[in-house]
Amino acid sequence: MPALLVEKAPLRCTLQFSGKPSGMNRISFRLGMLIGFAVIVLLLGGAALRSWLVVERLVEQSRTSSEQAIQLTAAIQELAERTIDIERSARQYLVLDDPVFRQRFDEHLALSLALVDRLDTLAAEPLSPLLGGWRMVSEALKGGLEKRISKGELAPLLGRLVELNGLLKQAGQRWIEAEKTRLLEDLEANRLHLGGQIALALAGAFLVALVMGWWLVRPVRQLEQAIIRLGANRFNETITVGGPADLRQLGVRLDWLRQRLSELETDRERTLRHVSHELKTPLTALKEGVALLREEVPGPLADNQREVVDILQHNVVSLQQQIESLLSLNAAAFEARRLRLARVDLPKFMASVVQRRDFHAQSRHLKVLVEALKLDNVMLDAEKMAVVLDNLLSNAIDFSPEGGEVRLVVTRSDACLHFECIDQGPGVASEDRLRIFDPFVQGQRQAPAQRQGSGVGLSIVRDLVRAMGGKVSLLPAEKGAHFCVELPDEQ
Repeated sequence: MPALLVEKAPLRCTLQFSGKPSGMNRISFRLGMLIGFAVIVLLLGGAALRSWLVVERLVEQSRTSSEQAIQLTAAIQELAERTIDIERSARQYLVLDDPVFRQRFDEHLALSLALVDRLDTLAAEPLSPLLGGWRMVSEALKGGLEKRISKGELAPLLGRLVELNGLLKQAGQRWIEAEKTRLLEDLEANRLHLGGQIALALAGAFLVALVMGWWLVRPVRQLEQAIIRLGANRFNETITVGGPADLRQLGVRLDWLRQRLSELETDRERTLRHVSHELKTPLTALKEGVALLREEVPGPLADNQREVVDILQHNVVSLQQQIESLLSLNAAAFEARRLRLARVDLPKFMASVVQRRDFHAQSRHLKVLVEALKLDNVMLDAEKMAVVLDNLLSNAIDFSPEGGEVRLVVTRSDACLHFECIDQGPGVASEDRLRIFDPFVQGQRQAPAQRQGSGVGLSIVRDLVRAMGGKVSLLPAEKGAHFCVELPDEQ
């Protein structure tokens, strides 16, 4: 590649702060996560506790209602049995006029009235009128026995008691059904209420998670982007990180690192320029002096003197190539920071790449074949990609045997563009595969034709491909070298 000398102004870097940090920004990353998880646990735990208390209350109500229903049914059943005993003892007393039967009547009546009182306490509202009527009929029955009424007058009173017992049984069933319905309605209302509370708790927890995620993930993403920019040598963009205090402090440290790296990069480039310039000036004088000696301007040279002059000229040319390679590598590193994507007509672009190496290929009697089927317009940095393909094609031509062919294959798959350069040369030795892209590394296998190079071409290829967001690799091949450049397909 021709030598490029790039003048680069030193970057001035300043730390920027966005004013006084807010209350949220004064909280550390760990404390923020702890607060977020605590709020989520409180929301979900509160909803779970509320659900447990409601379920406990409903279970208690159900247990109480069941017990009352059992007691109510048992009391009504016992009252019916006592009524039969009252009727039997009353009839026996009227027939036999025996005080024992009257005593039995009084005992059965007292037990029955106790049952009535218990029923009144269990379900006063629906059974109260019937229980009041039962008391009135029992008082009338007791008074009738004291007056020694006839069996005909006793029968309606006893029949009324039996009728009231039936009505009490029906009313008890209605009360049980009403309690059951009330419990179901209460259960349904609490179910909807609990569902709403759980939904609100989940929504609140989700909202808290979103807020904490935004508050914590955003600065992490900023840190990631800052590190990517540092890795891409983009030192002119100030690093600012928001969020928790410790992440903001980390952003300040990264910005300090950016400034330091920028200063080191500027110093490196300045030193390289100065060293290259200082070397080229005496080297030019040395080259001219050697040329004068070779042309025997000072005077004729003996054979041994001419041999020394040839050695000097060879080393001067080699040193000049090394200096130009350093400048080329420095220029490529500078250009790698600038990405200029544009729509490119791929067939015309590949034809121009091949045309640049047309005379080179003809001198080796080689055919350069381009395979780019079903591809027309693609998004590329044409300038950088042209340098990449030119370096790969130059190496392929140098290492290919005369009369052979070099293939340039372009394909698209998995949202990527693949540019492959395949030759029929000796390939790359296994011990050179891992370091073939390092600067100033030349493989052990020699090219068939004499070539001059310093081993920076593939290093430039790697740097430019990385700048375009891709990767270059050496693929296994039975014969020759097979290089593949993979770039993201920016459609």
